[in-house]
Amino acid sequence: MSVKVRLKRVGAKKRPMYRIVVADSRAPRDGKNIETIGHFNPMVQPPELKINEDRLADWVKRGAQMTPTVKGLLSRTRRSSAGREAAPATVAARAKAPASEASA
Repeated sequence: MSVKVRLKRVGAKKRPMYRIVVADSRAPRDGKNIETIGHFNPMVQPPELKINEDRLADWVKRGAQMTPTVKGLLSRTRRSSAGREAAPATVAARAKAPASEASA
């Protein structure tokens, strides 16, 4: 049995929301799943992605394959969260630089 981490579409017509699920690769897209590990809402700004990283790591360790779409969502989210964490440090460093130059 091949297990995949993929998106399951839920929500109303023209208002998609997706659940990030672990499912048998032979099951239909919106069919039975083994476990729901997160959700993705592309309709809000910025798009909301919430995932249980521990459960994802556990399933990947057991051999589950992520679909290219899920990989892309995770990499984009990790990049943007790393950028948000780095931005305040950069601003703080810039704020300190002129003050030290002024006293010199």
